[in-house]
Amino acid sequence: MLKSGGRWIDAPPEYGPKKTLYNRYVRWAAKGVWIDLFHALAQVGGAAGGGAHRLLGGEGAPLGQRRRRGEKNQAIGRSRGGRTTKIHALTDARCRPIAFMLTGGNVADCVAGAELLARLPTCEILHGDKGCDSDAIRRQVEKDGAMPNIPPKANRKWKNCFSPFLYRNRNAIERMFCRLKDFRRVATRYDRNAANFLAAVCIAATVSYWL
Repeated sequence: MLKSGGRWIDAPPEYGPKKTLYNRYVRWAAKGVWIDLFHALAQVGGAAGGGAHRLLGGEGAPLGQRRRRGEKNQAIGRSRGGRTTKIHALTDARCRPIAFMLTGGNVADCVAGAELLARLPTCEILHGDKGCDSDAIRRQVEKDGAMPNIPPKANRKWKNCFSPFLYRNRNAIERMFCRLKDFRRVATRYDRNAANFLAAVCIAATVSYWL
């Protein structure tokens, strides 16, 4: 269902009644089961694989449905591309996602990044895109014992230390998003509820990288 973006009624009959299948998916999403499963596997895999570089970034997902009441509380915001949801992610150098966060498309990367960095594992360098260039983000990364390698914004009077050579490794997070967008339900947000959409992202990431 996540891969094709099909309707629940089109699920194979051996999976059981479509209503039962959908209700179980929604209940587990509300309880955080899918997110906990993703975090548990990512934590075990990350501890075994290690890695000196972490990557922080965000990617937008357009909405595949009409405007409805209450969507302002469902990680939906109006950006230049229309009404979108932004997926913020933290990954390792091997493209493997560690944590996700949803915001409206109008929320700046540096705002969401501060909260997402609370899940930052031990690392030596953190690469972030230009949208994460803020003094608060840099101080938070340095406090965790890592070096922030973030390209400075054009309007900065004082340009921070930045290595374009090391920054080449940040393409790993773009490749991760490209893989997740193979799942149509992730590339175009079909779920009105933010918890259901985040569950879809976590399931796609788990299947693609941690199983």
